[in-house]
Amino acid sequence: MIALIILMTGVAYLVGSLSSAIIICRLFRLPDPRLAGSGNPGATNVFRIGGKVPAILVLISDILKGTLPVYGSYFLGIEPVFLGVIAIGACLGHIFPLYFGFKGGKAVATAFGAMLPIGLDLAGLLIFTWIIVVFISGYSSLGAIVAVSLAPLFTWSIKPDYTLPVAMLAVLIIARHKDNIVRLLSRTESKIWHKGRIKE
Repeated sequence: MIALIILMTGVAYLVGSLSSAIIICRLFRLPDPRLAGSGNPGATNVFRIGGKVPAILVLISDILKGTLPVYGSYFLGIEPVFLGVIAIGACLGHIFPLYFGFKGGKAVATAFGAMLPIGLDLAGLLIFTWIIVVFISGYSSLGAIVAVSLAPLFTWSIKPDYTLPVAMLAVLIIARHKDNIVRLLSRTESKIWHKGRIKE
């Protein structure tokens, strides 16, 4: 079983390393998301520099990078806590992509995808939380931070066995947003609809 866990964690990392934002921007002949907008290769930045269609494609692709390895591992009978390790592998692939110079995004959508197999009720709560926070504040990063912070609590109320792996993911994503947290506290964070060279 340990060998299988290591194998699936490696697979998850390699799948996560496929930077959807960079690939889709190249297909749509858009600027490299690492060099335009916020410089973050994620769906929010692609939305700013390329509009809805490429951003939606990036979002779906990034979600699948988390869902497929975790769902596959679940059907292989891997225990919940190790599913968390595999999910982290997918997120680390997104954050430090092997194929793109180890410079990736925040892994919010990939983490969401990794949580998706837990159930649509959890997915709905996370999406609803993100939408409400962004609607009120205008900050995509704040929406992600609040949603992922509440994810372990939501999971505990739905499927308690998966609380620990979800908490592991939450810690990773919050740590990845440390610069955003500093900017939010200093009120220098850019809102989701801002254009141009900004920080994310």
